[in-house]
Amino acid sequence: MSVKATETAGRKVLVMTAGGLNPSIVVQHLVRAGLDVDVILEQPEGKGEITRRRARRLGWINALGLLGTMIAARLLRRLADRRVTQLVDRYGFDRHLPETIAIHPVTSINGPETAALVDDLQPGAILLVSTRLMSARQLAAIPCPVINLHAGINPAYRGQMGGYWSLRENDAENFGATLHLVDAGTDTGGTLYEVRTRPARGDFISTYPLLLTLAALDITRQSIEDALTGRLVPRTPEGPSALRFPPTLWSWIWCGLTRRIW
Repeated sequence: MSVKATETAGRKVLVMTAGGLNPSIVVQHLVRAGLDVDVILEQPEGKGEITRRRARRLGWINALGLLGTMIAARLLRRLADRRVTQLVDRYGFDRHLPETIAIHPVTSINGPETAALVDDLQPGAILLVSTRLMSARQLAAIPCPVINLHAGINPAYRGQMGGYWSLRENDAENFGATLHLVDAGTDTGGTLYEVRTRPARGDFISTYPLLLTLAALDITRQSIEDALTGRLVPRTPEGPSALRFPPTLWSWIWCGLTRRIW
């Protein structure tokens, strides 16, 4: 057993997720690294709930435009499947959570059942991957570091579709992912690590998150190991800060047709 594995032995890692391919890959990577992982699997937010929340902030026209892009991206996942299969096979992963770990279904990461599980499992670190925002009240009650894997470089690409927006804003050098501590804001906590990569010619909005997840696997593991061994060194993200949402359907199509950024 390595020195690092010895240091983290017996310290539970709790991954909270709403499920999907990218979280499954992250969990597989952590398990391969010898970490003791449990998963809290929340029910995904419904599109109606998401759209109503966005409408309160952005107005109904924009909210419906964002919904259109979400639906289009889901439909286009079939077109992305060949590329997804190529990437998953290249790294030796499969598409499902490991059968060897404990999975705890909950309604929401903010629910009382989740708080009870945290009290029972006593994790040394919690990792959020593709979840709803954790409430300030729930976060304040958690006694260990809570870390988020964010598919974007903070603070310029907080929120959603950070990789897409970096390309759209002629900032391909910042097509990347951030590991950061979770605070009461949206991707505003202290940065732990960053990684940058480049999409291939055939990548588009449905494959960018997978590319960024794969690129961030090592810094995700490193962040967890730092948390378990008391070596976290967060830094305040610098530069202009912007909260991102998916593009509206008409904006996405326009940019794809005129600039070939899909």
